Amino acid sequence: MILGISGSPREGNTEYLVRIALEAAEEVSGEETEFITVRDLDISPCEACGECLETGECAIDDDMQDVYELMRECDGMIVGSPVYYGGVSAQLKALIDRTRPLRINWELKDKVGGAIAIGGARNGGQEHTLRDIQNFFMIHAMIVVGDSDPTAHFGGAGVGLEPGDVEEDETGIETARNTGRRVGEVVKLIKG
Repeated sequence: MILGISGSPREGNTEYLVRIALEAAEEVSGEETEFITVRDLDISPCEACGECLETGECAIDDDMQDVYELMRECDGMIVGSPVYYGGVSAQLKALIDRTRPLRINWELKDKVGGAIAIGGARNGGQEHTLRDIQNFFMIHAMIVVGDSDPTAHFGGAGVGLEPGDVEEDETGIETARNTGRRVGEVVKLIKG
């Protein structure tokens, strides 16, 4: 299964590109996909209590428990975020920070990760946001992929301020599709 996560607090551009990438991943890999969005989830920030270091479980009882299961089950992830002050949204950052229990036993190791970012302008911080997501993947020892050929950069990078704007961004759609395709290709290679 390939998991898509929209890190936007509103419906629109991020969700659109993550879904485009998931479709491409499914076409290439033949894997089922699952989509979740932070706007539908109740995820509290990490409290740095350290309980996960002792028990391997998070002390906070919220929707993150369901996210943990999806992350454990998936073979690959496509994570997207709008650009907020040059980085990921607060909602996605909370989700990322809460994955510490999965790192205790390296439960995400060797899963494939692709990133997508949407900014208000073509050079609106997308690469920094993509790196934030890729850092999350690398810290979990995941296999990080970009958008591969023919665009071959860091991942899907779209432009749009208002919901629906990105649907007119051919470059953003192409890079999201290429990112999803690459995630699907590598998942397929790994699974043989």
